[in-house]
Amino acid sequence: MHSICIVSTKGGVGKTTMAANLGGFAADAGLRVLLLDLDAQPTLSSYYPLGRRAAGGVYELLAHNECALEKLVSHTVIHGLDIVLSNDPNHQLDTLLLHAPDGRLRLRNLLPIFRPYYDLLLIDTQGARSVVLEMALLASDLAVSPVTPEILAARELRRGTLQLVADLAPFRRLGIEPPPLHLLINRVPAISTTARLVGEGLRLIFPDDPHAAIHLMDAEVPSIESIARAATQGLPAHRVEYRRPSGRLAPSALEVMREVATELCPQWQERFALVTGRAQGGSVDAERA
Repeated sequence: MHSICIVSTKGGVGKTTMAANLGGFAADAGLRVLLLDLDAQPTLSSYYPLGRRAAGGVYELLAHNECALEKLVSHTVIHGLDIVLSNDPNHQLDTLLLHAPDGRLRLRNLLPIFRPYYDLLLIDTQGARSVVLEMALLASDLAVSPVTPEILAARELRRGTLQLVADLAPFRRLGIEPPPLHLLINRVPAISTTARLVGEGLRLIFPDDPHAAIHLMDAEVPSIESIARAATQGLPAHRVEYRRPSGRLAPSALEVMREVATELCPQWQERFALVTGRAQGGSVDAERA
């Protein structure tokens, strides 16, 4: 099971939207996908309609070490896409994990219960530094941080998210390597000098190096209306817009999600290439992994 954490210490940069759409796209590619909503504001938990709602969620997983999947995992109406719902509105988990001996490593230690059943785990996090956020990073193979092309967002990236990753370095003494961080420029407007300059600045700061701990992704997410419309409809964006509208320079939502998914998970590139978004359910006919 490949685990990806969507992280940013700045709120409103599109973490939940990216987690939901990446999960929906991967599920339509035939992967078994689990969403884990660690944000106390449970936006991801309500993004897709549920076909089956489990009795428990994140709180039972992390506070009670619940291991029975039928008590933890809810099923969305998207075939192959499940979710562990956020159910900690009073932020009790932060306090509990802060004082627990294994607090920052608890999720990492619990992940084996999901590995036989899922190919991909996507973890959505809150937009503020916390023990829960550090725990999510230490349980992940890869971290993705959406960055809007604005000066203030770029400054917060350095002050918040990058510092957070750097502060996890002492866990290397326990043989735990903090995940590499991929920066994804999100909501790129069609015409904006400021956005272009911010993007160019980030590429100068983080030159292409496949061995670097911090990598600026080649893929970018344009500011297109179909992504917001898909959220309103409770659908993955690639199903809502699978063809580029005539006369528009920005790629379709399908093209965007395929590029992002392929860069993050190149091991499934062939599956991603087969997703069209046209068919009912949008999935390929290949046998599910």
